[in-house]
Amino acid sequence: MLDKAYKLSVIIPVYNEQDTIIPILTKIHEQRIDDVELEIIVIDDGSTDNSLNLLKNNNHLYSKLVQQKNNTGKGGAVKEGLKIATGNYILFQDADLEYDPSDYERLLLPIKKFNADLVIGSRLIAPPLTRVHYFWNKKGNEIITTIFNFLNNTTFTDIYTGYLIYRKNLIDPNKLKTVGWEQQAEILSKIVKTARVYYEVPISYYGRTYEEGKKIRPKHVIGIILAMIRERLGINT
Repeated sequence: MLDKAYKLSVIIPVYNEQDTIIPILTKIHEQRIDDVELEIIVIDDGSTDNSLNLLKNNNHLYSKLVQQKNNTGKGGAVKEGLKIATGNYILFQDADLEYDPSDYERLLLPIKKFNADLVIGSRLIAPPLTRVHYFWNKKGNEIITTIFNFLNNTTFTDIYTGYLIYRKNLIDPNKLKTVGWEQQAEILSKIVKTARVYYEVPISYYGRTYEEGKKIRPKHVIGIILAMIRERLGINT
C-alpha cells in the first residue's frame, strides 16, 4: 500500500547535459506536492561529457540511476527507465531547463480531481510565459499534432511537449518498438487507444537554442509521422 495516494515516477533521459542536469534535478527534488510521492529515475545514455560523474556525486537528488554504456537514443533510455519504474503514474522530464518542475502540481490536478489517465502540458493554451523559439520547430509540431488528432479523433494542441503524464499500466515498455524521438508519438498513440480521460494544462516553456544544446530538429518530423501512422494502422515494424 502506498504511503501517499499517488506515486509519480519521473523519467529523465540524459545525454551530455553537464550544464543543466544538476540544476534540473535540484528543482525536481524541491517539489512538495500533497498526496504525491516522487520517484526520480535518471538514465545516463552513454554521455561523453561530465554528466555521469556529476550524477554519481549528487546521488541524493534522485531515487535510481541507470547507466547505459552506449548511446541508444532518447527512446532507448526512456525504455530502460520505464522498466524499473514503480509509480502508478509516469512523467517524462527532459534533462535541460526548458520545462519547469514547478508545473508538476498543475499537471497532476486533472489526475487528482478527475481521475485522468493522461495529462499533457501544452505550451500553446495560454501559458504563463513562453520563450520565443524556432519557427520551423513550431510548424513541425503543429503538423504532427494535426495529423495525430486526425488519426485518433482527438483535439490536443501540443503533442510534442516535454511534459506527458500517464497511468503506468497503459504502457508495457517491453512492447515499445522505437528508440528515437518518434517514441513519444508511439507512446501517445498506444495510450489513446485504451485511455478514457485526457486533459491538457498550460505550462511555461523556456526553449533553448541549438547553441545551448537543443537536440530535436525539424528532420525528425518524418519519423514521428511514420510512427503515428504505423501505430494507427497496427503495422508491427
